[in-house]
Amino acid sequence: MKANSRTRPTRLAMLLALACAMLLGMVGPSVAGAQEAAPDKPEQADCATGRTVPASKISIQMWTFNRYIGSGERADEAPAGAPGPEATPAERLEFVLAFLSEVGYRNIEPFSFHGLTAEQFDALAEEYGLKVPSRHMSTSEASWDANIADAKLLGQRWTGSGGFASPGTGSYENTLATAETLNRLGERSVKNGTGQIFGHNHAGEFETMYVDAQGDGTLKSAWQILVENTDPRWVTFQLDVGWAVIGGQDPVALMEEFGDRVELFHVKDVVDIGEPTERQTTVGQGEIDWAALFAVSQGSVKQYVIEQDPPVEPFSFAAESFEYVDCLVF
Repeated sequence: MKANSRTRPTRLAMLLALACAMLLGMVGPSVAGAQEAAPDKPEQADCATGRTVPASKISIQMWTFNRYIGSGERADEAPAGAPGPEATPAERLEFVLAFLSEVGYRNIEPFSFHGLTAEQFDALAEEYGLKVPSRHMSTSEASWDANIADAKLLGQRWTGSGGFASPGTGSYENTLATAETLNRLGERSVKNGTGQIFGHNHAGEFETMYVDAQGDGTLKSAWQILVENTDPRWVTFQLDVGWAVIGGQDPVALMEEFGDRVELFHVKDVVDIGEPTERQTTVGQGEIDWAALFAVSQGSVKQYVIEQDPPVEPFSFAAESFEYVDCLVF
């Protein structure tokens, strides 16, 4: 991705500056210059002091905005001037990218081009100063060359999907075969210049257990079997923290044991863990100890990708969650 020049002023950009100021006034201190913690956050030091996650390592998974971009759903909860259902997905996408840039994001993690070509998507992201270091994309071996060609155009550092490659983790044999697929695809991606492939977990990869007959014969999660049977030269992992917790894991303990294999987080918070009311929430408003997790992730995790699965009020979620991750001292 080329350096962003921001040479094309748009009515949208001017609207966004006003809309973001209004929204941030409602949700808490300014992202750009927050000096105090918001009332619903723990006390923390000034954002400018102490060890924090730098903005250059913070991203957001665009699935968070899927319902708004795709159909205009929740347009009534968007900032003033947001295109509604009458607009095209591309117009709503541009509004979202402009918004994310205004509130401080420097990276995004797409899952779709929303009807644009890879070239058009790249140009739009560049216009708003946003990089695409990672993307959720197809891991079909038949289309892998085309996918990693798009990844190279976008300037990606990692390739992967919102799950794992085929044939999946439905049996022990399939889990081993999936590890082999990841190794093949990852080697091709690295040699393409687009970095390792990553696997992304939900709860099931931790809840699914197999006796590791080809390993040490102990009972292990499918996720651990994948970690132990993939080559770190070609394969890394994107730990979805929220889904790991829902799957019964302690993410700090996971990072202490397997941190050298995890280069990306999905920063997803959860409240009422283990209860019937368990649900995702704005980062910093749930029960995950992010300070401890960010501390143990230092030196291994390179991208902290904020996400909440729909339904979500995406604009306020994105602004509040960015501020929390950017300002949290650990």
